Amino acid sequence: MISNQILQSTIEGLKAITRIDLCVADTDGAVLAATFAENGKYTSSILPFIDSPAESQTVGNCQFFKIFDEHQLEYILLAEGGSEEVYMIGKVAAFQIQNLIVAYKERFDRDNFVKNLLLDNLLLVDIYNRSKKLHIETDLKRVVYIIETNRENEGQDIEKVKNVIGSSGRDFITAVDEKNIIVVKSLEDEEGYEAVDKTANALSKAVNAAGGRTSGVAYGTIVDEIKEVSKSYKEARMALDVGKIFFADRSIIAYNTLGIGRLIYQLPIPLCKMFIKEIFEGKSPDEFDDETLVTINKFFENSLNVSETSRQLYIHRNTLVYRLDKLQKSTGLDLRVFEDAITFKIALMVVKYMKYMETIDY
Repeated sequence: MISNQILQSTIEGLKAITRIDLCVADTDGAVLAATFAENGKYTSSILPFIDSPAESQTVGNCQFFKIFDEHQLEYILLAEGGSEEVYMIGKVAAFQIQNLIVAYKERFDRDNFVKNLLLDNLLLVDIYNRSKKLHIETDLKRVVYIIETNRENEGQDIEKVKNVIGSSGRDFITAVDEKNIIVVKSLEDEEGYEAVDKTANALSKAVNAAGGRTSGVAYGTIVDEIKEVSKSYKEARMALDVGKIFFADRSIIAYNTLGIGRLIYQLPIPLCKMFIKEIFEGKSPDEFDDETLVTINKFFENSLNVSETSRQLYIHRNTLVYRLDKLQKSTGLDLRVFEDAITFKIALMVVKYMKYMETIDY
């Protein structure tokens, strides 16, 4: 994982400080870097040491140390000399190389790169430099999906997502929090939103298959360059939130289908409160009784058609007109007038948005 040149430079620097000769070998016993003039004289003892349960051991006039990467044996370090001082220096050198492993992984690991890319934690020049080092194509069409997960089944959900996405080196599955799985999906040149939606449906079916639970899948817009992936991710996050507020009956939410909900979601709460107060003089639309709310929603569903609404509510046409007149007297808005109906509809959405924002746990 770490280049031999970096290992060589590291142990040479340590020797310059400590005057102790060091050697690094891999788990097959091959020497990767050394300051020994005759590094081969200890190599026959490396494999037996690897097979032993000991993490450090003295063999002849040399100290042996195992270096792990997340409990996986990665390197063997040799420090020439049998004294206590050499042992301590060997421990320090092993610790230094272990830190190098962590730093190397943090810098070049794909998952870490994708997470930082999504969160906008990278400079533009770093995005392209690290993409090149990680062999990630920069000019592919991509889209970001966010899949809600049940924390108890998170591991199972990830496996299901992998089964849908496949093992292509062009796609990435990661997470930036404990609540959601994120998929950065590559697209062929000819693929558009129809293909994107098809994948979203497959993801939704896969994750929701167990236990009858419902998890939402949201996705952003298609982007053409890797630097724009964070934009698609932010759009998917907004789509997930807006879907919870205004489209609770949908399991799949696309950013480019949010309509007026997207605009309302970006309004500051003080402005929303001012709007509600201005329209309803301090009252809130959600204070109406259930019968009135059912009537209003059904009237909107039927595009302000009085006859069709009364038929679906199983009430006389005059009863519906009476309810609408009553509502007009209490609010000053006549839902049979298009402009008033639009105002009332927006007000209902604003109230939903305000109530949702009150429940968010920051």
